[in-house]
Amino acid sequence: MPIQIAIAEDNIFLLQNIKEKLSFFDDLQVVTIATNGKELMEKLEGNFHLDLILMDIEMPIMNGIEATANVKKKYPQIKIVMLTVLDDYDSIFKAIQAGANGYLLKEINASDLHKSILETIDGGAAMTPVIAQKALQLLRNPNLKKANFNQEEIKLTKREVEILEQLSHGLSNTKIATNLNRSPKTVRNHIERIYKKLQVHSKLEAVQKARNNFII
Repeated sequence: MPIQIAIAEDNIFLLQNIKEKLSFFDDLQVVTIATNGKELMEKLEGNFHLDLILMDIEMPIMNGIEATANVKKKYPQIKIVMLTVLDDYDSIFKAIQAGANGYLLKEINASDLHKSILETIDGGAAMTPVIAQKALQLLRNPNLKKANFNQEEIKLTKREVEILEQLSHGLSNTKIATNLNRSPKTVRNHIERIYKKLQVHSKLEAVQKARNNFII
């Protein structure tokens, strides 16, 4: 029997896009559609024999966070995967706290969505990689959910973040170069760019500012 799925999504275009992605797979079947959390709860009263709900967060009347908490309270056996454009710490924290079993971004392709649904049904916690990383950061520092900052104001490359993480452990430029398979000169150039972007003048200042902005 196909996996029985409900979709809670208020944007009709995105709703059709999600349905189209799911239509490629015979082991998935969309049986319920709702445009807000309140409508979803009402429809579940008539049919709660579902396996999984793909839940948007930003919906009118009752948003996805509230709906997730309500569904988990009444129908704890139903898996819920957030499917949203929101990737901020607060949304991730609240979704997990409400009982979400997974957290995906809407940019996900059909194949990965299918894989994530199967993973969740099997007891896993499917997450888009960037969400998984932020969830780990939340575990390391619960105060992230209360932080008032805009990390996007500091645009560091993946390599620059890697170097900052190495610096935070007190490693020398030579050791960092060895660890990352780069030349010491390349590492020095990266560090100079990091200083410029963070507007600092030392490794200590760079590491502290990166930590204050939850970059590392």
